[in-house]
Amino acid sequence: MPHALRRLPLRAVLFALPVPALAQQAPVPVTCPTAATTDGDGQKDFDWEIGSWTTRLKRLKSPLSGSTTWVEYEGTTEVRPVLDGRANLVELKVAGPAGRIEGASLRLYNPKARQWALHFTGAGTGVLTPATIGAFHGGCGEFYAQDNWNDRAILVRFVISDITANSARFEQAFSADGGKSWEVNWIATDTRRN
Repeated sequence: MPHALRRLPLRAVLFALPVPALAQQAPVPVTCPTAATTDGDGQKDFDWEIGSWTTRLKRLKSPLSGSTTWVEYEGTTEVRPVLDGRANLVELKVAGPAGRIEGASLRLYNPKARQWALHFTGAGTGVLTPATIGAFHGGCGEFYAQDNWNDRAILVRFVISDITANSARFEQAFSADGGKSWEVNWIATDTRRN
């Protein structure tokens, strides 16, 4: 999220690209199990992701517009621990018929809150996005933020699911109605390379 791909991030970078695309049915948003607390301390929540990954990514061309046109990319994600495991750095490089996406996600752990803050920057922006904040519970990571999209206040939801030693799924969705409904606009699946 990959990445993180968090809002991914990337919202301005990703969605501003002019691209050829395919119409597809809207995916159903992933739901995480509800839990009152996080799994354990939380500082090691991303340890499974350290290493090199092959990333397959698709993004909705025009979020919150009624569009069903998706564009696809493939490339790599590298995840490195920093600050003795209290943070990690994700580097995403993907390409496809729609162009290239290069970005980085800085994930910082807050031991007092037992939560992670995920920030993203696209290669050309030089600016970190506001953090999506959240934690893992029941083997699923769920992170939320408030943001703006086309001059509208929205909520952002980033979910990391289907986590195994060799694969994971990353999904971003926007809500323009205060969280009553969510439109998925970014799906990445990672497969371990080493």
